Order: sequence, then C-alpha cells, then structure tokens
Amino acid sequence: MSHSSFSLEEFAGNGVLNEILDDLTADGWDDVPTLKKMTASDMDSLRLTEAERDALELRLYLHDRNLMQYGNVLESSGERLRELLNISPSELVSNYGMRRGHVARFHDRLYATSAGSLASNSRCPEEADVYSEAGSYLSRQSESIPAEIHNFVNDNGAVRQTLHKRHGSDAAAASSLNSYNRSYSENDVVPIHGIVANKDSPARLCGLIRSRRVMNDVTPLSILEKIYVQRLAPEYKKGMMVTGGPETGCELSLLPPMKAAELWAHRPVVFLCVRRPGCLMCRAEAHRLYARKSIFDSYNIQLVAVLNEHIDSEVKEFWPRYWGGMVVVDRNRDFFKALGAGKLRKGNLITGFFFNRQARRNWKRATATGFEYNNNGEGHFKGGMYILGPGKTGVAYQFIERTFGDWAPLEEVLDVCNNLQKQPLRKESLSVHHEEKPSSTDELDEDLL
Repeated sequence: MSHSSFSLEEFAGNGVLNEILDDLTADGWDDVPTLKKMTASDMDSLRLTEAERDALELRLYLHDRNLMQYGNVLESSGERLRELLNISPSELVSNYGMRRGHVARFHDRLYATSAGSLASNSRCPEEADVYSEAGSYLSRQSESIPAEIHNFVNDNGAVRQTLHKRHGSDAAAASSLNSYNRSYSENDVVPIHGIVANKDSPARLCGLIRSRRVMNDVTPLSILEKIYVQRLAPEYKKGMMVTGGPETGCELSLLPPMKAAELWAHRPVVFLCVRRPGCLMCRAEAHRLYARKSIFDSYNIQLVAVLNEHIDSEVKEFWPRYWGGMVVVDRNRDFFKALGAGKLRKGNLITGFFFNRQARRNWKRATATGFEYNNNGEGHFKGGMYILGPGKTGVAYQFIERTFGDWAPLEEVLDVCNNLQKQPLRKESLSVHHEEKPSSTDELDEDLL
C-alpha cells in the first residue's frame, strides 16, 4: 500500500469505510481530496455511525501525514484519534509497530505531506481539546477552504500577486500582473496575460558551470495546438484500481492520438509535465498538486499529467496513488520542447544534481514525504507546468523546471486559476518574443562547462 494513496480502496483499507464506499460515491464523495472537505453536517446527512465517523477522521489524519500504512491496525484498535494522539511513543512502537520517525510525524499536528510544508488545510492546534465530538478534525479542514481561497484574492476581488522576490522573468511578471490588478475595480474581470515563472538556477563549481538562459515569454498557443497526445489513464473514480490485480479494477489502455487542444476546448486545464513518474520529486509534486483537487474542481479546471514516455508499469505505480487526474503521454515530447523554446532541456545528473545545492534541497524536501521511488525510464528531460484557458484564451501560466525538482509555487498556481475561472471566453493578445532559430539538434544540455 502507498503511504498516502489517492485510491479510495486503499484509503478505506479493511475497515468500516470499505462497506460504505458505494454510498459515499453515490453522494459525490468519490475521491480522497473531496472526502477531506467533509463536515459534521455532511456526516449527519449521510447518517454515518460513530465508528464510521471515527474511522474517517483517523484515516484523513493519517493520509495528511503520509502514514496510511498504519490505517488498518490503528482503526482495529477501537481507539479514537484523540485517544491515539495521547498514547506514548513507546506504546505506538510496541503495540502498533510504528517506526520511531513515523511516531514523531503522527504526533506532529501541524504536519502535512501534501503541501510539502505546513499547510493550512490540514492544520490543527496543538491542544488536545480541539478533537471534541465526531468530525472535529474534518470540520476544521473544511472550514479552511474558503479562507484558503480568500487569501489568494485581494479585497477588491483582483488576484493577489504571489511571485515573491523572484528574479528575471518572475520579477517582471510580478510587476506586470500587479499593474493590471490595480487598474480594475471590484466588478471588472482581470484580463489574462501569460506569466512565465521559473526559479533561478545558480552557478556551480565556483561559477564554472552556468545554466542556459530560458525564454521569458509564454509559448504561443499556435505551437501547443499542434501537439498530439495519447491518453493513458482517465480521471480517477472509485473502482479504477489497477495495481491490485484485474479483479479490483480496469486495465489501462493506450488510446489513439488526439490533439491536446481538445482537452482545453471547453474547460481550463493544468498540464503537469512530469519528468519521470517514478522520480521521488515528481511524485511528491504531483501528490501535492492533486491534493488540492477540490479547489480546482470549484474553479472547473481539469488536472492532466503529461509523461514523455510510456512504460506501463510506471503508469500503474503513478496512477492513482500519487496522481488521480488524467494521464497522457507525449511521445514526441512536444510539451517539453515548448517549455524549452523548441528544444528539450536536458539536465546532467552529475553537475545538475550532485553539484547543485538547490537540487539537493529539492530532493531533501521530497524525501520528507516518505514516498517510494525508482530509477526506471528517462529522467533527464526537464518538465514544468502549463495552465491554459478554454478555447482560444491562450497560456495563462507556465512554469519551467530549471533545476531538478523545482515545483511551481502552489499559491501562484491557485491565483492564476482563480483569475482564469472569472474570464470571458475571449483571447487577450499576448506579447511573444521569437527566440533565435534552434539548431539541428532537439536537445539542449543545460549543465555545460
């Protein structure tokens, strides 16, 4: 079992929730991120028993801390979450087989793996009395949603800029978007102007190794409209389990090529271009993003992961455990080339990771999740993210992975999505800088001496 899987079957485990999965799904509670927004009144409407409420509260708490491997044993103990939190570390180790490092995470009530740091949507005070009667932890989570969304919007209704003190294109984008926001009143819609964001990639080895320059302008929509992809996995729903054997779900199949533009024809899309689905940093980023699915749903925005190669076993490990959204393969790696202005941005493992302090920090951040990982497949072509508006709206945001393991800042992503869902179906003109004509090779080594 994955320690924090998005599969409903793995989430319910062998406990009482497994018996009511059909009822939960019929009422619209058909994925783990949505379950995390359930309140006490929702449980009353569903007529959940005390045992079911306690099990749900416990498993959501464990899921937030990437400790789902202990779900069955803790639930079978008959103890409620509040009581389990008061058990001494030595008892958790001896009676429940919990590792000592996991005990610390279990007792840390401010911990949340899905955000990669302290997250408001799973934060609860240290005082034990916040765990009052049924659903207290659930209620606190659901109450954080409006506040979380509100914090990403200015009082006048305009999107708040969160490109904090970045350099290069990020700083320019921050200044540009802020100027647009100031000129619109409460009832106005803030027009979309494409934003390119990336983190600085510092020089290594006393300045001998420098990263290549990346483009500072959004990819023209005409480039992305020419891309073809093939669907590997649909958006996850109950019963689509593929890693537990054919008796538990459906077999994934590779569909014929389709234009990627069909995906954003009517709804906005977030494309997460995954460098390698078995990579620890890629899995952690995907899990962190999909954990906010209920917010993206409220914005009517689709979540799509783009892979640069198809390895069937890797897809089954990646979906739906770390990512429950649609998965497509871009065999020609055109999305990845678009992020590099026509060239694949290839990183060097030695100079781009081992001699790169930022990459090592990114790795350390990802290891805190405790996710499993492997080295299967091509992992040198750097990825990123695109957020596209519906129809001819164009690119609202693109993030470029300059250093291995760079993640698009979550607040930036939600800011853009919040703005995007307010837009009329029209295209705002985008200023596109035409880079120099690429050379004959399609690959660009970014970590050269």
